[in-house]
Amino acid sequence: MMPIAAVRLFALSLPEVAEQPHFHYTSFRVCGKIFVTVPPEETHIHVFVPDQAREVALTLHPEFVEKLLWGGKVVGVRIRLSDANTEVVQQLIRQAWLAKAPKKLAAQT
Repeated sequence: MMPIAAVRLFALSLPEVAEQPHFHYTSFRVCGKIFVTVPPEETHIHVFVPDQAREVALTLHPEFVEKLLWGGKVVGVRIRLSDANTEVVQQLIRQAWLAKAPKKLAAQT
């Protein structure tokens, strides 16, 4: 299990991350680009990882990771926090951050 407070703490520990509202969701952004959203019920998170990371996570962790669909297109993963492994969630959040961060910023980490 990974509480939403731990998700928030980890996401905000990454360089140049801000937490901002996104409609009725919460979002975590790097330089204005969203890499994680949190629905209002805070039982899941949506992580916008690249395709390869998504496929690996879906294969290795089907007990808490599923495809995130947006308009019929797969755009990332939906993670059920009640069953999630903290290390895996942190790794996916970091991969999403790396994919959205400016290359110069990502290279510094």
